[in-house]
Amino acid sequence: MDMESLMAQAEIMQKKISEAQDSLAQMHVKGISQNGAVVVGMTGKYDIESVVISDSVMSLGAKAVSDLALSAFKDAKEKADALIEKVMNSVTGDAE
Repeated sequence: MDMESLMAQAEIMQKKISEAQDSLAQMHVKGISQNGAVVVGMTGKYDIESVVISDSVMSLGAKAVSDLALSAFKDAKEKADALIEKVMNSVTGDAE
């Protein structure tokens, strides 16, 4: 394989990856803690779009609300990680 062909393939792969990243920015996941007490909305590029805290947990105190928010964020991040892996594997041809 010659260098020109390799460069062309690299450019194609770079374009596919860029398109995949753009599409991830349009994909959404929700992280949920304690049956919806806190819900974090996030894109496939980890941009936080929303944080919804149920009125029913506000009386639990700042520490508990903070813990629930952190749990919801971690759940959203795990879902975004899985989404990213799926999308990027489809671009690179890696099979699960």
